[in-house]
Amino acid sequence: MVYLPPHFTETREEVLLAHIERYDFGLLVTQEGGLIASQVPFLIERRDGKLFLLGHLARPNPQCAALDGSEALVIFHGPHAYISPSWYGAGPAVPTWNYASVHAYGTPRTTTDKDWLRDLLRRLSERHEAREPTPWRMQDQPDAFLDGMLNGIVGFEIAISRLEGKFKLSQNRPAADRPRIIAALDARDDADSHGVAALMKERQ
Repeated sequence: MVYLPPHFTETREEVLLAHIERYDFGLLVTQEGGLIASQVPFLIERRDGKLFLLGHLARPNPQCAALDGSEALVIFHGPHAYISPSWYGAGPAVPTWNYASVHAYGTPRTTTDKDWLRDLLRRLSERHEAREPTPWRMQDQPDAFLDGMLNGIVGFEIAISRLEGKFKLSQNRPAADRPRIIAALDARDDADSHGVAALMKERQ
Protein backbone atom coordinates (compact mmCIF):
# COMPACT_ATOMS: atom_id res chain seq x y z
CA MET A 1 0.00 0.00 0.00
CA VAL A 2 1.04 3.60 -0.54
CA TYR A 3 2.29 5.81 2.33
CA LEU A 4 -0.67 8.09 3.08
CA PRO A 5 -0.18 10.92 5.58
CA PRO A 6 -3.67 12.14 6.51
CA HIS A 7 -3.26 15.65 5.04
CA PHE A 8 -2.34 14.20 1.60
CA THR A 9 -5.02 11.48 1.55
CA GLU A 10 -7.90 11.76 -0.93
CA THR A 11 -10.86 9.45 -0.21
CA ARG A 12 -13.72 10.99 -2.22
CA GLU A 13 -14.68 8.39 -4.80
CA GLU A 14 -15.81 10.96 -7.36
CA VAL A 15 -12.38 12.65 -7.22
CA LEU A 16 -10.52 9.34 -7.52
CA LEU A 17 -12.63 8.18 -10.47
CA ALA A 18 -12.29 11.53 -12.24
CA HIS A 19 -8.51 11.21 -11.86
CA ILE A 20 -8.54 7.71 -13.36
CA GLU A 21 -10.71 8.89 -16.26
CA ARG A 22 -8.31 11.74 -17.00
CA TYR A 23 -5.03 9.81 -16.53
CA ASP A 24 -6.22 6.47 -17.87
CA PHE A 25 -2.85 5.19 -19.15
CA GLY A 26 -2.08 3.19 -16.02
CA LEU A 27 0.86 1.13 -14.81
CA LEU A 28 -0.28 -2.46 -14.16
CA VAL A 29 1.88 -4.20 -11.53
CA THR A 30 1.67 -7.90 -10.67
CA GLN A 31 3.91 -10.58 -9.26
CA GLU A 32 4.71 -13.85 -11.06
CA GLY A 33 8.02 -15.15 -9.80
CA GLY A 34 8.98 -11.48 -9.36
CA LEU A 35 7.49 -8.10 -10.01
CA ILE A 36 6.36 -7.30 -13.55
CA ALA A 37 4.75 -4.14 -14.92
CA SER A 38 3.07 -2.96 -18.14
CA GLN A 39 1.67 0.39 -19.28
CA VAL A 40 -1.97 -0.14 -20.27
CA PRO A 41 -4.78 2.13 -21.55
CA PHE A 42 -7.75 1.43 -19.26
CA LEU A 43 -11.48 1.87 -19.26
CA ILE A 44 -13.33 2.07 -15.95
CA GLU A 45 -16.95 1.05 -15.56
CA ARG A 46 -19.49 0.36 -12.84
CA ARG A 47 -21.63 -2.79 -12.95
CA ASP A 48 -24.00 -4.01 -10.24
CA GLY A 49 -22.57 -1.50 -7.80
CA LYS A 50 -18.96 -2.62 -8.36
CA LEU A 51 -16.08 -0.88 -10.14
CA PHE A 52 -14.03 -2.61 -12.83
CA LEU A 53 -10.91 -1.71 -14.80
CA LEU A 54 -10.78 -3.12 -18.34
CA GLY A 55 -7.65 -3.52 -20.44
CA HIS A 56 -5.62 -5.81 -22.65
CA LEU A 57 -2.06 -7.06 -23.11
CA ALA A 58 -0.15 -8.52 -26.02
CA ARG A 59 -0.49 -12.31 -25.87
CA PRO A 60 3.32 -12.87 -25.68
CA ASN A 61 3.58 -10.57 -22.65
CA PRO A 62 4.66 -12.78 -19.71
CA GLN A 63 2.46 -10.70 -17.42
CA CYS A 64 -0.59 -12.46 -18.88
CA ALA A 65 0.33 -15.50 -16.76
CA ALA A 66 -0.06 -13.43 -13.58
CA LEU A 67 -3.54 -12.10 -14.32
CA ASP A 68 -5.78 -14.86 -12.99
CA GLY A 69 -6.26 -15.10 -9.26
CA SER A 70 -3.45 -12.88 -7.93
CA GLU A 71 -3.91 -9.33 -6.67
CA ALA A 72 -2.89 -6.57 -9.05
CA LEU A 73 -2.04 -2.93 -8.51
CA VAL A 74 -2.72 -0.25 -11.12
CA ILE A 75 -1.09 3.15 -10.65
CA PHE A 76 -2.61 6.19 -12.33
CA HIS A 77 -0.06 9.01 -12.27
CA GLY A 78 -1.26 12.57 -12.50
CA PRO A 79 0.73 15.80 -12.80
CA HIS A 80 3.86 16.26 -10.69
CA ALA A 81 6.25 19.15 -10.10
CA TYR A 82 9.37 20.08 -8.17
CA ILE A 83 8.71 22.57 -5.37
CA SER A 84 11.51 24.97 -4.43
CA PRO A 85 11.87 26.07 -0.77
CA SER A 86 12.71 29.53 -2.13
CA TRP A 87 8.97 29.95 -2.74
CA TYR A 88 8.14 29.77 0.97
CA GLY A 89 7.71 32.80 3.18
CA ALA A 90 9.99 31.48 5.93
CA GLY A 91 12.60 28.79 6.49
CA PRO A 92 14.44 26.69 7.05
CA ALA A 93 12.84 24.33 4.52
CA VAL A 94 13.86 21.68 2.01
CA PRO A 95 12.88 20.97 -1.60
CA THR A 96 9.99 18.60 -2.20
CA TRP A 97 7.69 17.32 -4.94
CA ASN A 98 3.96 17.86 -5.38
CA TYR A 99 1.91 15.27 -7.25
CA ALA A 100 -1.37 13.41 -7.57
CA SER A 101 -1.67 9.64 -7.93
CA VAL A 102 -4.38 7.02 -7.53
CA HIS A 103 -3.69 3.37 -6.77
CA ALA A 104 -6.32 0.74 -7.63
CA TYR A 105 -6.14 -2.79 -6.21
CA GLY A 106 -8.08 -5.87 -7.23
CA THR A 107 -8.08 -9.35 -8.69
CA PRO A 108 -7.86 -9.65 -12.49
CA ARG A 109 -9.73 -12.12 -14.70
CA THR A 110 -8.53 -12.76 -18.25
CA THR A 111 -10.51 -13.46 -21.40
CA THR A 112 -9.85 -14.23 -25.06
CA ASP A 113 -13.51 -13.98 -26.05
CA LYS A 114 -13.56 -12.24 -29.43
CA ASP A 115 -16.80 -10.34 -28.80
CA TRP A 116 -15.51 -9.04 -25.45
CA LEU A 117 -12.23 -7.95 -27.03
CA ARG A 118 -13.92 -6.29 -29.99
CA ASP A 119 -16.17 -4.30 -27.67
CA LEU A 120 -13.22 -3.23 -25.51
CA LEU A 121 -11.10 -2.11 -28.47
CA ARG A 122 -14.02 -0.30 -30.10
CA ARG A 123 -14.71 1.62 -26.88
CA LEU A 124 -11.04 2.43 -26.35
CA SER A 125 -10.53 3.64 -29.90
CA GLU A 126 -13.73 5.71 -29.92
CA ARG A 127 -12.71 7.33 -26.63
CA HIS A 128 -9.30 8.39 -27.88
CA GLU A 129 -10.19 9.04 -31.53
CA ALA A 130 -12.94 11.48 -30.49
CA ARG A 131 -10.41 14.34 -30.45
CA GLU A 132 -9.14 13.62 -33.98
CA PRO A 133 -10.51 15.65 -36.92
CA THR A 134 -11.00 12.45 -38.96
CA PRO A 135 -11.47 9.64 -36.43
CA TRP A 136 -10.16 6.17 -37.27
CA ARG A 137 -12.98 3.61 -36.95
CA MET A 138 -12.40 0.01 -36.00
CA GLN A 139 -15.51 -1.13 -37.85
CA ASP A 140 -14.04 0.15 -41.13
CA GLN A 141 -11.12 -2.30 -41.00
CA PRO A 142 -11.18 -5.66 -42.86
CA ASP A 143 -12.52 -8.53 -40.76
CA ALA A 144 -9.51 -10.75 -41.50
CA PHE A 145 -7.16 -8.01 -40.30
CA LEU A 146 -9.14 -7.46 -37.09
CA ASP A 147 -9.32 -11.20 -36.37
CA GLY A 148 -5.54 -11.40 -36.68
CA MET A 149 -5.12 -8.49 -34.27
CA LEU A 150 -7.59 -9.98 -31.78
CA ASN A 151 -5.70 -13.28 -31.82
CA GLY A 152 -2.63 -11.39 -30.64
CA ILE A 153 -4.07 -9.99 -27.39
CA VAL A 154 -5.50 -11.11 -24.06
CA GLY A 155 -8.21 -9.05 -22.41
CA PHE A 156 -8.71 -8.67 -18.69
CA GLU A 157 -10.86 -6.93 -16.14
CA ILE A 158 -9.98 -6.11 -12.55
CA ALA A 159 -12.72 -6.01 -9.91
CA ILE A 160 -11.54 -3.09 -7.78
CA SER A 161 -11.31 -3.98 -4.09
CA ARG A 162 -9.95 -0.61 -2.93
CA LEU A 163 -8.79 2.77 -4.19
CA GLU A 164 -6.12 4.92 -2.56
CA GLY A 165 -5.53 8.53 -3.55
CA LYS A 166 -2.53 10.64 -2.65
CA PHE A 167 -2.77 14.30 -3.61
CA LYS A 168 0.35 15.92 -2.17
CA LEU A 169 -0.29 19.60 -2.84
CA SER A 170 1.46 21.57 -0.08
CA GLN A 171 -1.40 21.02 2.38
CA ASN A 172 1.25 20.83 5.13
CA ARG A 173 2.51 24.36 4.39
CA PRO A 174 1.11 27.57 5.91
CA ALA A 175 -1.83 28.93 3.92
CA ALA A 176 0.18 32.07 3.08
CA ASP A 177 2.73 29.96 1.15
CA ARG A 178 0.26 28.37 -1.24
CA PRO A 179 -0.46 31.39 -3.48
CA ARG A 180 3.29 31.85 -3.95
CA ILE A 181 3.71 28.19 -4.86
CA ILE A 182 0.83 28.36 -7.34
CA ALA A 183 2.19 31.52 -8.95
CA ALA A 184 5.66 30.00 -9.31
CA LEU A 185 4.23 26.84 -10.88
CA ASP A 186 2.05 28.87 -13.29
CA ALA A 187 5.14 30.85 -14.34
CA ARG A 188 6.83 27.71 -15.61
CA ASP A 189 6.40 26.53 -19.19
CA ASP A 190 5.56 22.84 -18.64
CA ALA A 191 2.13 21.20 -18.49
CA ASP A 192 2.86 19.22 -15.32
CA SER A 193 3.61 22.35 -13.30
CA HIS A 194 0.43 23.97 -14.60
CA GLY A 195 -1.52 20.80 -13.75
CA VAL A 196 -0.27 20.82 -10.16
CA ALA A 197 -1.10 24.53 -9.88
CA ALA A 198 -4.64 23.83 -11.12
CA LEU A 199 -5.12 21.07 -8.52
CA MET A 200 -3.87 23.38 -5.79
CA LYS A 201 -6.32 26.10 -6.89
CA GLU A 202 -9.19 23.61 -6.70
CA ARG A 203 -8.32 23.01 -3.06
CA GLN A 204 -7.89 26.66 -2.04
